[in-house]
Formats: sequence, structure tokens, C-alpha cells
Amino acid sequence: MTHRTVLVLATALAAACWGGGQPAPAPAPAPAPAPAPAPRAAGAGVPWSPADPPPRQVATAAPALQLYSRLGGLGAIRSVVDTMLARVGADTRINAFFRGVNMDTLRLHLVEQICQETGGPCTYRGRPMPEAHRGLSLTDAHFDALVEDLVASLDAHRVPAREKGELLSALGGMRGEIVRK
Repeated sequence: MTHRTVLVLATALAAACWGGGQPAPAPAPAPAPAPAPAPRAAGAGVPWSPADPPPRQVATAAPALQLYSRLGGLGAIRSVVDTMLARVGADTRINAFFRGVNMDTLRLHLVEQICQETGGPCTYRGRPMPEAHRGLSLTDAHFDALVEDLVASLDAHRVPAREKGELLSALGGMRGEIVRK
């Protein structure tokens, strides 16, 4: 109610109670309304009261899909790894490094590593990169050859440029752990 409405109601009530001949006592001034509390952000550490205004909702953008999902998940990663390993096996620049390697275990570790690096539910259970590549005397040229085989595999599976770039960025940081200077 507004102050004017309260004043009119108080005057009418006084007139009804005291009758027409006597003057009604002057109504007491209405107290000034309390200032509205400043809006608080949700979770600001101050407990909320039912008298407080509701928090202002801040619209947030939906989180971007993990790279893992945009790549197509585990099945797609397995397919790309299979294609890459076939290319590596035929790549005379680097295939000698894979002689005597258990390819099933290598496949499993590559799938786990890519899955984990792209935000998927996997956990890489292989050896740390420096340990796994110790004593191999790998060069930047060897690393680049493997990346070329991976890129060709991604292209063969029509992985979009954005996802391909994000994956290569995620895996590219391992160069320093694999290539020994």
C-alpha cells in the first residue's frame, strides 16, 4: 500500500470510530519504507532471507562439447589410431622403431592417451613419455613423420580442421618428452 492509501484508510477508520461530531485525532505519520536491499549474487556468502529479493540469474553459455565428443568418442579414436598404425607400419622413416613392439598394447595406450588428452573418460596407463622413448635417439624428423601419419589418418576419417588442430595442439606438447636433444 502507498502512504496515501494508508492515510485515507486511517482517516476513514477514525471517522467511523469517533463519530461525525468529534474531530478525529491526527493519524501518526507512516514510517518511511526501508530501502530495498542491494541485490546479491547467488553464493555471495550472505545467507538469504525470504524477505530478500530473488537473486538475479546470470545467463551462462552452455559449455562447449569436449574435443573427445566432437571427435566422435572412443570408437572414432580407435579407428583413427588403427589407420595411423597401419600408416606407421608402412612408413620407412619410422617403422623400424616399432619392430618388436606389442602392437596391441601400443594401440591400447595410444587410444587411452588420445581419449584422456581430449577430455574423454579414459586414463592413460602406459609409461611416461620420456621413459617409453628413452634410448631411441628420436629426432624432430621422426616425431614429424609420426605426426604426418596421424594427420593423414585424421584426414582419411574426415576429421574437421578445428578438431584436428585441437588434437594436434594437445599432443604436440609431448615433443619435448619424446625427442631427445
